[in-house]
Order: sequence, then structure tokens, then C-alpha cells
Amino acid sequence: MKKKKSPEKLRIGPLRRTLGILRPHLGGQRLLMSGGVTALLFEVAFRVAEPWPVKFVIDSVTASLGARVDGAWSASIGLLVACGAAVLVIVTLRALSNYLATVAFALAGSRVATKLRQHVFAHVQSLPRVYHSRARSGDLVQRLVGDVGKLQEVAVTAGLPLLANTITLVAMAVVMLWLDPLLTIVVVLATIAYAISATGSSAQITDASRKTRRGEGQLANIAAESLGAIGVVQAYGLQSELESRFGRSNKKTLKDGVLARRLAAGLERRTDVLVGTATAMVLFAGGWRVMQGGMTPGDLVIFLTYLKTTMKPLRDMAKYTGRIARAAASGERVADVLDVVPAIRDADGARSIDRADGAIELRSVTAGYDDGAPVLHELSLTIPAGQRVAFVGPSGAGKSTISLLVSRLIDPESGQVMLDGNDVRELTLASLRAQIGFVPQESVLFTGTIRENIRFGRLDATDAEIEDAARRAQAHGFIMGFDDGYETEIGERGGTLSGGQRQRIAIARTMLRGAAVVVLDEATAGLDPESATEVLAAFDELTASTTTISITHDAATALAADRVVWIESGRIRLDGTPEELLQDEAGLFATWVHQQWDDPQVLLERAR
Repeated sequence: MKKKKSPEKLRIGPLRRTLGILRPHLGGQRLLMSGGVTALLFEVAFRVAEPWPVKFVIDSVTASLGARVDGAWSASIGLLVACGAAVLVIVTLRALSNYLATVAFALAGSRVATKLRQHVFAHVQSLPRVYHSRARSGDLVQRLVGDVGKLQEVAVTAGLPLLANTITLVAMAVVMLWLDPLLTIVVVLATIAYAISATGSSAQITDASRKTRRGEGQLANIAAESLGAIGVVQAYGLQSELESRFGRSNKKTLKDGVLARRLAAGLERRTDVLVGTATAMVLFAGGWRVMQGGMTPGDLVIFLTYLKTTMKPLRDMAKYTGRIARAAASGERVADVLDVVPAIRDADGARSIDRADGAIELRSVTAGYDDGAPVLHELSLTIPAGQRVAFVGPSGAGKSTISLLVSRLIDPESGQVMLDGNDVRELTLASLRAQIGFVPQESVLFTGTIRENIRFGRLDATDAEIEDAARRAQAHGFIMGFDDGYETEIGERGGTLSGGQRQRIAIARTMLRGAAVVVLDEATAGLDPESATEVLAAFDELTASTTTISITHDAATALAADRVVWIESGRIRLDGTPEELLQDEAGLFATWVHQQWDDPQVLLERAR
């Protein structure tokens, strides 16, 4: 689903939006981050101290050669040894501080990224079906894995150095101001010039990076759709067409990526020129100041060392600006997903229901999808607990919409949906959906073992309960026919099993759930007669004592129900038992059954 950015979001920069989604997950890392910042401050202090032994040596040696150097110590072997040892200690402590800061921030960054990824995944799962029907799954996966990973990577490779360099820049500027205020003006001017140059480039890099990440999401979409339907692609010879689409998208992503890196490289090279200019100015002015006696040779050396150390953050900031801009583009994509508010969520004060009887009532319900025209119009219907109802009628008439309303996968535009006299909107989603079992036309199985897939019906089920459910679902026999039995690994979406086998495992999963209401949505469509017979036998066991909503175009399934409701154009056209509706031989239902069976009465007796 493509969303327009609100004016408020347009005013908030990508980096601020990125920090906004990270901030809630920083709470538990404050101690670790405080330790990292402390180690970072020590590293900066040691970096500031590092040139001073060099100053003492140069000034003392210069004085020993006959030059007049105010405040210089007498050159001696002891001084040289002490200064050399001081440099070694300072460098070692600086390296240790840097190591501790890097580890602390890397660990904090990994933990925050893990929490954020978990939060985004949970949020995506809570979004309504209408969002997922329009969103591209490949792009969502890219945001969940790639973009969050980019945030984690940049937090360590750019965020930590940027923080260190900023602190270093400030500390060095203060010391340089104390050493020589006049020369410090050069550093200040260079910093201002960098800030002006970086501001415009950062926005351009972020925009190019945003396009790059969007293109990578499109690539993920094309790959996911193509590989997910590889059988159709190969059967229709669509490989060349999809390769062409992938190639066009790949080239555009490459172009945007090159632009982002070209802009970042341009900023880095401009910064190099800026740093070189500042160094030349300080070298000339500093040399002149030494000649005039305004500073010692050691002061000039330490100032040049500080200048080099101070200019390094500017160089690095140019490099990190590009990385952070790319991270901000990734963060913005993650924030866009989190900004989608789930339309269906627990109401304030929603209550749980432990065990439902299964009585369903729709009261003057009008319902549809998103902003489209209503599918159901002022529909009222009562289903007593334990009744098996078959919903039949033309495609698009609103049959599946009723099952979605009962599960609260969508909400009505007006009217009420009741379960045991409770408005489903007043019940918690978890407790409501725990009362409902669902067997769709194409049963979805997950990568893992058969036992694990059945256990998804109730996660605390024992192995004995799982096997009992499989027996009642007519699945135990074929499961034990596999070498590994219930530990047999099945492919993605159950691709290693036949349609009938997948359905019976899905039925076993629903049986294990022990739901009060069972929804069967075209659950026998596409099966061969033998498989359909086995699945129908499993349905008889599954629906023996539950309220059943069966959405079907199969006359045999409809005749096996206690009641048939014909839905057309969002309204109830027929409602009665199969026997009652067959009495009108010229009627709509009887005509529909005759189109599939020559003698409906034989089929009806067989169903009974």
C-alpha cells in the first residue's frame, strides 16, 4: 500500500525520523552506552595528550642546539626516555579506550537493531489483510532485514566514529584556542566551510539513497514473485520477460546507487581540498609566528599535529555523511511501515473469552474492503451453536467476507457481528481468534516437520494429541508412510506434499485447536475425487460438534450441511435446509445442484 507522506512527515528530516524509531529501544542499553561514551571520552583525552611529549622533546632539543626557547626543559637521556614511554602509554591507553568504546557501541547497536526488527515484524503481522494485499512482500522483507541491518551497520561504522570525531573536534579546538587564538580562526573557518558544503550534499545523498533502497525493494519483489511462482513462469516460458524486468530495475538501482556514491565522493574530495588549504595557511602563519617569537617550534609542531587530528574528523565526517544519509533513507523506509496504524486492534477495555459455544449473529451488517463499494448490504443472519452452514452463490457475492467478519480480519462499516451475544469488537483479538479454526482452499504449511506444522494449531499440544488429531483427520496413514513419519521435513508452503495431504494436515492442525467455530473456504476445490473423499471424511470428524461456516461451490459439500444460505450481490437470496431448497425443482438452488449432479436426492441421501 503506497502512502502519501503527511505535511508533518515532510517537515521532519529522514535522520530525525530514523532516530525517532530507534529511541524507544535504547532504554535497556543506557548503561552499556554510558560505558561506551565514557571510554570514548577517555580516548579523546588521550588523543589530546598524545602530541605533548613530542613538543617537550622538540623544544628541549632545539634549546640544547643554542636556540632561545622559553620554558624549554634541558635535553637529557632521561627526558627522551620519559617522553618516549609517555607516548607508548598514551597510545596504548587510547587504543584500549577505542576498543572498549567500539565493543560497547557494537553490542548496543546489535541489541537495538534486534529489538527494532522484532518490533517491525510484530507490527507488520498486525496490519490488516487489505494492507498486505497491496503491499509487496519482497519490499517488506527488504525493509525488515536489509534496511534494519543497514541501520545497525551504520550505527557502528559511522555513528560511533562520528560521535568520537565531533568530541575530538571540540576538544582540539579548545586546546588550540589556548595555544594560539589567531591560528584557531583558520580551523573555525574550515569547519564552517565544511558544514555549508555538507548540508546541501547530505540532502542529495539521502534522496539518491532513498531511490536506491526503493529500487532494491523492487528487485526483491520481482525475485520473490518469480521464484514463488516458478512453475507458472516455466510453464508459460516467462523467464525472458521476468529477466528483462529484473534487468531494467537492476540498471536503475545501479544508476541511483552510483549517483549516491558520486555525491558522497564529491563531498569527500571537496573536504580534502578544504583540509589541505587550512593546513597550508597554518603552516605559513605558524612558521611566521615562530620566527617572530610568538610561539616555540614545539608549539608549532603540536598545533600542526592538532590540526591534522582536527581535520581528520572533517575528512571522516564527509565519508560518514554519505553513510549516515544512506542509513537515514533506510530508517525512513522502516518508519513508513511503522507509521501504518493497524485498523483492527484491541479496543480499550476489550475482554477475553475463554471458551465460546459458537453462536454467531450478524445484525444489519454492511461491509466492504478499504475504500471500495460495500460487498454486504444490511445483511442479518443468525447461526445457532453447532450448526453447519454452507454459503453458496456467485463469486464475489460476499461469502468469504462473512467469514472474515466473524474472525474480525475486517470490521463492518455498520452493524454488529456477535459471538455468543458478544460484539466481536469488544473481545480481545487473541481470545476471539482462538475460538476459530480456518481451513482455506490452499492450505499454508510452513518449512519444518509435519509434527511442527500440526502443533501450530495449539503450541502446548503433546505428541500424543498431535497424532490423535492426525488420525481423526485421515492423515496418520500417509504420514507414517514417510521414512521419518511425523519428523518428515516438508518444503516451503508444503510443496513436497500433494494437495490432499496438505489439506488433511491443515485439518489436523484445526482439530488440535479445538475451536468452537470452523471456517472451510473452498477446502475441497482442485482436489481429485479420491483426495476430496478423504478430505470430506476428515471434515465430518472436524465439524461434528462445532459451528461450521463452509464457503463452497461444490454441491456435495452444500448438501452435507445442515443449512444452505445463498448469497448474491451482498444479500441473502435463499436460506433453508438442503431438503427444503431442493423441493423447488425449478428454483435457483435446485438448478445449481442439477448442473453438477443428475440425481441430487441420491447425493443428499449419501451426504446424510
